[in-house]
Amino acid sequence: MKFFKDPLEILKPKPLKDLANHLQGLTRGRLWLKILLAMFMGVGVGILLGPSTGLVEREVAVVIGSWLALPGQIFLGLIQMIVVPLVFASVITGLASTEDMEQLKSMGSKLVFYFVVTTTLAIFIGLSLALVIQPGNFIDSNALEAVAEPVELPQETQELETPALTQVPDIIADILPQNPLSAMVEKQMLQVVLFALIFGLALISLSAKQSKPLLDLLSSIQEVSMTVVQWAMLLAPVAVFGLLAQTTMSTGLGALLGMAVYVATVLGGLLVLMLVYLVIVMVVSGKNPWVFLEDIREVQLLAFSTSSSAAVMPLSIKIAEEKLKVRPSISQFLIPLGATVNMNGTALYQGVAAVFLAQVFEVNLSLASLLLIVVMTVGASIGSPATPGVGIVILSTVLASVGIPASGIALIIGVDRILDMSRTAINVTGDLTACLVMNRWVGGKSRKTG
Repeated sequence: MKFFKDPLEILKPKPLKDLANHLQGLTRGRLWLKILLAMFMGVGVGILLGPSTGLVEREVAVVIGSWLALPGQIFLGLIQMIVVPLVFASVITGLASTEDMEQLKSMGSKLVFYFVVTTTLAIFIGLSLALVIQPGNFIDSNALEAVAEPVELPQETQELETPALTQVPDIIADILPQNPLSAMVEKQMLQVVLFALIFGLALISLSAKQSKPLLDLLSSIQEVSMTVVQWAMLLAPVAVFGLLAQTTMSTGLGALLGMAVYVATVLGGLLVLMLVYLVIVMVVSGKNPWVFLEDIREVQLLAFSTSSSAAVMPLSIKIAEEKLKVRPSISQFLIPLGATVNMNGTALYQGVAAVFLAQVFEVNLSLASLLLIVVMTVGASIGSPATPGVGIVILSTVLASVGIPASGIALIIGVDRILDMSRTAINVTGDLTACLVMNRWVGGKSRKTG
């Protein structure tokens, strides 16, 4: 009997099929590992076929990138297709599972306080780092020549204007959807959430006999939506691979290296914000921060890959309930709301980008201007779509409010995709942190609605 393997046998290369089977065994049931491998493979293929290597023509790379990103577009399409009915049903069933109206009032007031405090803190972290590091001073004057001519901004940014004081009441009134179906079609998520809140409050005020049929229907809609999401998640690793390959091809390493200090400042701020979340988790909920990160890694990786809080919303609800042990009455209410209004990572990015471009264009920011950036960032972040690239749309509003040329967006748009991915991962981490906080702060137990 042989107790030890021949060393030559160990060193002998294994057939590719055996390696594939071994890899499949490692990743079976581990979505986070599949996504992580897909991320590295996507970046590798993107660098290989990108402009820095010159292996393929730029036009050919664009075509290849489009086809590689097709599974990702299908994945995002499936999620976007189902997100409105899922949010609508989840918010109402979450409301219906609360024990009483007092619990709901308590959670609402504490949630508003928590969101405002953490968002303001995130902006101050971004502003402080940008003022200390001064990334704008590291930009070559040639970069200014590249943005001397006005840049063609996305269509949404051309329509944004800083509202006058007399327009604020009308803006607040317009938040309530006059046509809920239109809000759903146009994916105005803040209006959808508000309609669901009003509809849900009215529904749970009825007697159990009157509300039960609709609650059963909404519960079924929620289950159907989650089933579609499960189908979409089968595409997640392939989607991540294609989306990252296309992003790396179009961005290239040159753009990242040229803006290294700015990128490092944003990523450093996001890291500080992540540490703040871990401290909150440890102090408020008593949960080990490393266990918390291990529990939510699938959500973080998927959010990083897709740059969409909406795309990971169903998975966030599942992780919050199954791994973080958050009550459904909190997770199903908070996560759809948080994906719409709790964008701390995006808020931090706005602060860094505004100060960076002010330094580049030598615009002096007074204390009043910095406070205006804080106010405008909080206001512009609330209700913005949970979709890729929305940070640029918000940024144009912030820049206009303090007199920084909007053409400066051309300077940072090349690296925005990478930063968008990073801040989205922080955004969903903030939502799950808020779930743990509210689960601890808000008393009461969930009740059955059936």
